[in-house]
This record gives sequence, C-alpha cells and structure tokens, in this order.
Amino acid sequence: MFGKKASGNTSRKAVAPAVDTSIEAEKIIEPEEVPKQQPAAPMKDGAESEAYYETKATIFNALFETIDVSALAGMEAVAARQEIRTIVDEIIAIRNVRLSVVEQNQLISEICDDILGYGPLEPLLVREDIADIMVNGAKHVFIETNGRMEKTNIRFRDNAQLMNICQRIVSQVGRRVDESSPICDARLLDGSRVNVIAPPLAIDGPTLTIRKFKKDKLRLDNLVGFGSISPAGAKVLKIIGACQCNILISGGTGSGKTTLLNCLTAFIHPDERIITCEDAAELQLQQPHVVRLETRPPNLEGKGKITMSDLVKNCLRMRPERIIVGEVRGPEAFDLLQAMNTGHDGSMGTLHANSPREGLSRLESMITMGGFSLPTRTIREMIVGSIDIVIQATRLRDGSRKITHITEVLGMEGDVIVTQDLVLYEMGGEDAQGKIIGEHKSTGIARPAFWERARYFNLEKDLALALDEAGEG
Repeated sequence: MFGKKASGNTSRKAVAPAVDTSIEAEKIIEPEEVPKQQPAAPMKDGAESEAYYETKATIFNALFETIDVSALAGMEAVAARQEIRTIVDEIIAIRNVRLSVVEQNQLISEICDDILGYGPLEPLLVREDIADIMVNGAKHVFIETNGRMEKTNIRFRDNAQLMNICQRIVSQVGRRVDESSPICDARLLDGSRVNVIAPPLAIDGPTLTIRKFKKDKLRLDNLVGFGSISPAGAKVLKIIGACQCNILISGGTGSGKTTLLNCLTAFIHPDERIITCEDAAELQLQQPHVVRLETRPPNLEGKGKITMSDLVKNCLRMRPERIIVGEVRGPEAFDLLQAMNTGHDGSMGTLHANSPREGLSRLESMITMGGFSLPTRTIREMIVGSIDIVIQATRLRDGSRKITHITEVLGMEGDVIVTQDLVLYEMGGEDAQGKIIGEHKSTGIARPAFWERARYFNLEKDLALALDEAGEG
C-alpha cells in the first residue's frame, strides 16, 4: 500500500522529526500495554476519558511504526487523510480494539489533525461562532463567543506539542518562533491573525492567540443588524467612506476596529488603486486593484527587517490613490500623515485609544517618540491637516461592540485641536439579561465640516438626510 514504510533498517527516530508526533495524551504507552479486546471508554460531557486517550496513543504510535512519513508529506491533503484512515482501520482490526463508528471516526479525525493540521485546535478553527482562541500553555484553552470568554475541554499533550503547532502556523507565512525570536505575528491561510509568544518570555509555556475571521465578509449592513450602529449612522459612514475623507478608527483591543475598516473599504470606488500595509495581512478588501504589503521580522543574523514605516514610505513610490495602514503603532504615524496631506485622500488607519480625543493625542505621542524633533504645534497642525474623521469603536461590558463616536476634526484654537461629534451612542441602562440598552443619536450638526467634500461627490443631500434621520433617533 502506498504510504507505508518499506522494509529495512529505517527506525522510528529517523522519521519522527519530520512531523509533529505529539498527541493529546497524558501518557504515551506502548502497544503491548493495552490488552486486546479493550473497548474505548465512552465520552462524557464532551471530554474524552483517560482510556480513550490511551487507546488513541497506542494507535497513534502503531501508525508511525507503519507509515512512511516522507511519502505522506508529498500527497494531497485529501489523499493523505484517506491513507491514514485506511492504515488506522487496519491497526484497529489487527489489535481488535472495539470502537463505535462515531468514536472511530473521531479518533481518525484527531490523528489526521495531529499529523496534517493544527492538532487539537482544528475543531475550534472550523466553528463560525468563535471570534478568538486563546491558548495559555498546554492545559488551558479559552474561546470567545458572543463577546464572552469561556474555557474549553481541549488540551495539548504538553508544551512541546503546542510549540510544534505554533511553529507550523508561523512557518506557513515565512515567520519563525523560537528562543531567539520568541514573539511573532503571523496569520492562518484564511487570513485569521495569529500571535505567538514563546518561552522564556511566556513563563507557563507557549501562548497562542488567534483572532478568527469569518469566511463571509461582514458589511456595514451586518453591523446595523448587530446593533453596532444605527441605520442612519451607517448612512453617514457610507458617505464618509465614499467621499474620500481621511479616516482614523480608534478603539480598544477586540472592539472591532479591523472589521469596521473592512466595512468602510467597501465604499471605495473600484477604479481606485489601494495599497495596504500591515504587520500580519488580515484586511479583506473587495476592490479589484489592491496591493497588499506586509512587514518582515529580522532573520537569524538580525538583518533584513522591514518595518511599517518602511512600507508606508515605499507606498508613496507605488502611485497609490488610497493608503490603508492596518494598525498605526509607531513612527509610521508621521509617514501616514504625510501621505494623507499630500494628495492621497481617503486614506485610513486604526490605532488603540479609548476616545477620539485620546486617539489624536496618541497619534501625536507616536510621532514624538519616533524621534521627530518638531514643535508640538507643528505636529498638531499636521494632524488637523490630515485627519478628517475619527470613528470610535468600543467593546461594552456586556460583550457587545458599538460605534460610539463619529467625530470630525475641525482645526486649531491656539494650541488645542478642535473636534465636533456628529453621531454619539447614548447608553440608557440595561435589560433583565444584562444587555446594555442605548441608541445612536445625531448631535444636531446640520452641516458638518466635510459638507463641501460631500457636495463635490454629489452626496450632500444624502448626508443631510442621514443626519436628520440620526437626529430623530
């Protein structure tokens, strides 16, 4: 049978390093330790019993005594899984291990995931209701669903298996994680964002965080359905995105900044050339003319690092019409403002801040920390001349995500940046289930500062109508 070892002196040690042979077992036992005719213990409350783990360990070890790893690695995923299934069926029959059809299918699926996929994480990655997966060492795996954290029954055999999974993930996008480079941002093939921090920095074992992306791209109408923004507020955002305002999206971790940025890019005209700059590519733009750029960490010799600032500077030589920075967190803030202020209208970026005012202050701080010896007033004038709109995304205490501010940047009064809110989210309490009750309302600004820009795109009537609707609540 193709995929099995040829007879000879090939030892298991020779093939084991080629693949992650770790499994979800507390103890690895040899095949002869499992008596024949031993049935696998049933699963209770979604957690496999120790007997199930031992049975799986025995079959897994027997599989690697039989299978040819190098041949398996060269096969298509579907064919490789079928080959593993065939061999495992034979092992189960030879050892006369009694398993139900459901248990046998689950065991085969888990073994295939250990060898070809992401091991214990596979069942979580296919679930659409999970937003985040957080692995705190081998024994503690948490997920976020519907804005709430919960612990799962999933576990890894040990930290070595978890580290192998982490290395498998980051290697797919040309990254590495080890003791010499223990922090890594990467992504899965579906665009989900991954962060790994390994020992010695992570004291209790490798820590893996996955921010999952839905296969179906969210649109602004979806955010309206979720209650993140009102229908009238969504119309205002559509006009802001369409009339080439320079936008800064501010928010905390997990507040939905990147999702909102993706939604706003849907209103960019298909003819515009867009260049995105990210640490780990996760934006899902739907336009035909998009160039995606990604930073690069240094190599083993500490050379070859490409920073976000390098990418933004290079963007200006690529004839962009819009520049989108996935997250502004350092000196690239200065380069982005320069780009916004030199003809690249409609550029966008996100940053971490708790309010629009704080977002502008953070932008100023990042430019100052970048080593630019400019007077404070000069930096603020750059910000005022570059940023048109600040949109604040917030994750509330009940787990819901809301767009709480749509704020204009007006100008300077003395040394102070002047802003005005167009739409605000007002909280009015909570219901019996603990869900926060509130509504989006217009602040009564009938003619915002970007009115002339909207008029240039023949959108001023739509803008006036949207603000009137928002004022009516």
